[in-house]
Amino acid sequence: MADQAKVRHYKWEALPRERVTDKLERRIINGDRMMLTHVYLKKGCVVPMHQHENEQLTYVLEGSLRFTIGGDSQREIMVRTGEVLHLPSNVPHAAVAEEDTLDVDIFTPPRQDWLDKTDDYLRRGS
Repeated sequence: MADQAKVRHYKWEALPRERVTDKLERRIINGDRMMLTHVYLKKGCVVPMHQHENEQLTYVLEGSLRFTIGGDSQREIMVRTGEVLHLPSNVPHAAVAEEDTLDVDIFTPPRQDWLDKTDDYLRRGS
């Protein structure tokens, strides 16, 4: 019975939208060992090169993101509506919104820097 008390139900539209920059907003649902987010990027939004211990899945619901992957030897991957990109832990990556975009990001473990708003690399973005 104790586990049932931890069950939570969410409606995206009822969650507050956090304005991170002029071109990026997000909504966050956080569990004990995973995080689910809606990320809203305006065309031209730049997510600077960064890396993190968190494994990441990015599912583009609308729009497109051009990812740059890797440190010294880089490659680009275009992720469009209906496509998913898997980023293992500690892989350097950056992204540019090629058009207005809504993506779902899933992280495990949760991004503590997003929760406590110490994600300065992102807040300095476009």
